[in-house]
Amino acid sequence: MADIWPLVHAERAALAADLADLSAAEWATPSLDAGWSVQDVLAHMTATALMTPPKFFGKMLASGFSFTKFAQKEIDKGTAGGPAQTLAEFRAAETSTKAPPGPKDSWLGETVIHAEDIRRPLGIRHDYPVGAVVQTLDFYKGSNLIVGTKTRVAGLTLKAVDADWSHGTGPLVEGPALSLLLAATGRKVALDDLTGDGVATLRTR
Repeated sequence: MADIWPLVHAERAALAADLADLSAAEWATPSLDAGWSVQDVLAHMTATALMTPPKFFGKMLASGFSFTKFAQKEIDKGTAGGPAQTLAEFRAAETSTKAPPGPKDSWLGETVIHAEDIRRPLGIRHDYPVGAVVQTLDFYKGSNLIVGTKTRVAGLTLKAVDADWSHGTGPLVEGPALSLLLAATGRKVALDDLTGDGVATLRTR
């Protein structure tokens, strides 16, 4: 997993810097991840950064193998001390190389996608490395892990306008690689950045 960690660590550091001066109202802003606030998503990212396979399976067992319950318990723990503490704990985990079980590219995706779940509602722009976004797209295009991307984009052609990347056959969905990634993983706000005959189909999914 060594190849992804410099990217992950750099993106964690950039996100922490962007969140340094948020107001209480901004911390409570709904994220792109339905039901979670900005603070909730950051707490989730910290929990993921400190997770190991044995801890993951133990906590899932304690949650009745409900990922929703498991994730909420971790968020409740990570937000209990208030936003400043949540941010401090995220910074402390910035260089962690721990991860739950799963494909390595999913943890790069976790970092990029959840960072944008936080930034977009706050109006914070960030230039993610295109290579990292494409690497994450390449993983999710063939995976239904948790968010069901493989099924969501089936029968469509996805084409990035800012990278040499495309996938699939069928009606076209075209736009920035980051917006393709967000739309493919269920973030409907990103559909407004995309064009092509396939956008309407993707919107229904």
